Amino acid sequence: MTDTARGHNGPSEFLPKLMTVWREGYGLAKLRADALAGLTVAIVALPLSMAIAIASGVGPERGLFTAIVGGFLVSLLGGSRYQIGGPAGAFIVLVAACVTAIGLQGLILATILSGLILIAAGLLRLGTYIRYIPYPVTVGFTAGIAVIILASQLREMFGLTLPGGEPGEIIAKVEALWSARGTVTWAAVGVAALTAAVILGLRRVRPHWPGMLIAVAMASALVAALGLPVATIGSRFGELPQMLPVPALPDLALWRAALPWAASFALLGAIESLLSAVVADGMSGARHRSNAELVAQGVANIGSGLFGGFCVTGTIARTATNVRAGSRGPVSGMLHALFLLVFLVIAAPLAAYIPLAALAGLLAVVAWGMAERHEFAGLLRSSRGDALVVLATFLLVVFRDLTEGIVVGFALAGLVFIKRMSEAAGMRPREDRPEEPRSDRVVYHLEGPYFFGAAAQLGGVLDRIAEAPRALVLEMSGVPLIDSSGARGIHSLAARAGRRGGRLYLVGLKPALRRQLEAQGLSEPEVRFLPDLTAVDAALDPQPGSESR
Repeated sequence: MTDTARGHNGPSEFLPKLMTVWREGYGLAKLRADALAGLTVAIVALPLSMAIAIASGVGPERGLFTAIVGGFLVSLLGGSRYQIGGPAGAFIVLVAACVTAIGLQGLILATILSGLILIAAGLLRLGTYIRYIPYPVTVGFTAGIAVIILASQLREMFGLTLPGGEPGEIIAKVEALWSARGTVTWAAVGVAALTAAVILGLRRVRPHWPGMLIAVAMASALVAALGLPVATIGSRFGELPQMLPVPALPDLALWRAALPWAASFALLGAIESLLSAVVADGMSGARHRSNAELVAQGVANIGSGLFGGFCVTGTIARTATNVRAGSRGPVSGMLHALFLLVFLVIAAPLAAYIPLAALAGLLAVVAWGMAERHEFAGLLRSSRGDALVVLATFLLVVFRDLTEGIVVGFALAGLVFIKRMSEAAGMRPREDRPEEPRSDRVVYHLEGPYFFGAAAQLGGVLDRIAEAPRALVLEMSGVPLIDSSGARGIHSLAARAGRRGGRLYLVGLKPALRRQLEAQGLSEPEVRFLPDLTAVDAALDPQPGSESR
């Protein structure tokens, strides 16, 4: 079975892509390519996973646990050839808020519960619908996340000392950081700036080099050699463990408090994962199985939680790196997880020397790349509707809540779509002056979908022409859709015409739409269904000797 083969509506839609790759034939050459790609992704994921974990308010080791266990399971069971799972920057705000609200045990339980929700969503085949998130919503959401990530790293980037905890709400955060501006550590500023400069410079001149790892390694060596007064992983968190923990369940008594967080994790994880899979499809020409991907993401979140990790999702940057590195299938993602495990076992003590300012500089670069500045500006220029959606989503994500931003943005996008579809529906008269018909009929052509949005717009026009002495003719060959509101409007129009001694003629209606109207009670003799306007002429002006229709 290939990526473009059928089978997305049966059991095969849950078949892991690993099985597809295996059936196509998997040899040493593909394994070699996957090993190289997996190593490349692991080099990117190593510092990034720890940076995301620290920014999320948990220890750096939990970022590695998440990338190892979650990343392996996503590739093993997922519906995408190239998806790389692990901790994602989009979750930083939610995870940090969750830890603050219900603690680490609550976070782990919420992660496991979100896995159950994702499995249920996949089995219910909701993956197809989650992919329909409007583009302005995704751009506004991603840009908002980028701002929040950058704000979360200002403390470490400037080496600030706060008298209390750092506020989560962005305005209060900025105010607290500004109040502590007198505690700036210039060594931390230099380390963060150096890290960002090296990453961006290597990206320009040596794009295939592991810029993030090189930059963090250089910053670590510089801080250690010069003895700079910069906080490191070791000074803040101690040494990392050199093995995965024993699987364990968290405190199940927290399930009521954890459930709302789990729902937010599941929603955000589903959107992020499927967007990442779509990006991989666009880069590779493959086709992912969305429901299989949701099930895999659910299993991965359960596995991550059992091993002390947190939310797992498909990660766009690492997935794109996987595709560009020449991956041949899910084996590269599994190997990337194993390479991270090898680092944990062999070289974990080295992580103690990593400056937190260097990780902050790394995340600042990630946030800059996530901001989608050109797409954001393009949407602001494209139309008022798109501008409203992208701005509302962005502002709500930054100043209110991630889930609220997505939900409100989606609702606004729906209203904009309804307005545009209503404007696409139209009526045009056959005569120049339909209100003063030249004969016993008036003819209007309806075009576009006749649904609740258009029904309200066209209803007033139809009311004015319902005075036709004998026949009101609606030519509807250009109508692709009629919903229940539109059907109700036509039903009312037919009744009014009948009370005035006339009749409503529906011409050129597609058979499926006619059956729909009949199912809602609109049938002859209340209304006449005719194939074309010639049939109307024959019905209203029968030839001598012929039977009137």
